[in-house]
Amino acid sequence: MTQHGQPRRPDVTTVEIVGGPEPLHVGLHEHDERWAQVFREHRRRILEALAGLDVDVEHIGSTSVPGLAAKPVVDVVVVVPDLTAEEDHVDALLAAGYELRVREPGHRLVRTPARDVHVHLYGRGDPAVDDYLLLRDHLRTDAADRALYEDVKRSLISRRWEDSNDYADAKGEVIAQIKSRARAARG
Repeated sequence: MTQHGQPRRPDVTTVEIVGGPEPLHVGLHEHDERWAQVFREHRRRILEALAGLDVDVEHIGSTSVPGLAAKPVVDVVVVVPDLTAEEDHVDALLAAGYELRVREPGHRLVRTPARDVHVHLYGRGDPAVDDYLLLRDHLRTDAADRALYEDVKRSLISRRWEDSNDYADAKGEVIAQIKSRARAARG
């Protein structure tokens, strides 16, 4: 960011999905304690790649919730000072072996070549990060909402999805309901 806290340049205005839509081929797996270790390994790798940047790195998504079935894809959120300064973070992550998958307004996604770790990049202060953490923390402590979410995921995963993004979008309504309850519980 510039000295006045403004991004170096305007953000992108279109959605670029490198490689185009991909069918959803993986199913749900029972929670695997190794997912936490995979996160820790990638957290270390990310912090090494982004040394010198003020970043936050958190484990998000279903693999971050003990007891919740999940696709075996570890999601990581990285908060960077200036999302538009891709030369500071995206380039460094590509050099560390990740591949660019998505570039869209307010969000970048890089992933491992094996597609088993997705790294979501957001600028500091983006409300999407708080939403990820709110959902994660609530599902970790609320057994009823955790069971509801898993039931919806099991129902949806049984369908054929030509675009894995459509599967993610289909969970939107239940996620919104759970986040609403989480906000109310948080006060």
